[in-house]
Amino acid sequence: MIVKLKPEITESVSEAEMSSTEFYSLNCRGRLLSLESPVIMGILNVTPDSFSDGGSYQEVEAAVEQARVMLSQGATIIDVGGYSSRPGADHISTAEERNRVLPVIRALRDQFPQALLSIDSFRSAVASAALEAGAHLVNDISGGDLDPHMMPMVAEWGDVPYIMMHMKGTPQNMQRQARYEHVVNAVWQYFVEKTLQLRKLGLSDVVLDPGFGFGKTIRHNYQLMASLKQFSMFGYPMLVGVSRKSFIYKVTGNEPATADMHSQILHDHCLRQGANILRVHHVESAAKTIRLYLRMRADGIV
Repeated sequence: MIVKLKPEITESVSEAEMSSTEFYSLNCRGRLLSLESPVIMGILNVTPDSFSDGGSYQEVEAAVEQARVMLSQGATIIDVGGYSSRPGADHISTAEERNRVLPVIRALRDQFPQALLSIDSFRSAVASAALEAGAHLVNDISGGDLDPHMMPMVAEWGDVPYIMMHMKGTPQNMQRQARYEHVVNAVWQYFVEKTLQLRKLGLSDVVLDPGFGFGKTIRHNYQLMASLKQFSMFGYPMLVGVSRKSFIYKVTGNEPATADMHSQILHDHCLRQGANILRVHHVESAAKTIRLYLRMRADGIV
């Protein structure tokens, strides 16, 4: 089964026009996710303290309704997270994180069997339970650094894509560790080492995420943004998560919830630099950005 963008995003671009760029696909537990065109991952935080929407979707019914909205607006993947990774977030137990995400994943699996579900966790026990409950992908903000069992666990499944992000430290201390001689080189070297580990484990369905906002200053984030295209040289698809991040609204003077318009400016830049997956809060806006990007790509503008 080929999982692609919603028709409303690609309606103005033919299959032949879209096939002119580099092609990636991911085996999501037997379902092939085509990244021939960029796809949207909708953020579904089932936490009380996430930086933008904390507390909004803790109840299963509210989470299901939000997923319904995001899927109708063009999301291909719903990313369910039960541990807030905002700077300085409270640490919670594995049991509490599991109790937050598993009922939601089961409900989404039953309500939206066509959707791809991602578990946003750095804990192998949570990710494994989520996969058993119906998730298709693992989104690990720590790249295995906070749980050495994570990569081997994903590799054992054999058909689960692993999204590997760069983060320095933990959510509790990462901003105090935002020191680099050269941030782009540091992230590059991190991916060199991590992808070698993954190859040894036989894990090939891998997505790289440079980790905007995680252990990085405002300047570091824009330096990464300027060099984003370099990370496509690893030969893996790339996910970017810039939606409503502080390095946007601290420049524009907004609040997180009102930073969607400016997030789209950076989404467009990321698409031009080779991003394959946009992880976003406001799916409708991102879908329009992708539609414009694809129109320009078809006409040779980008």
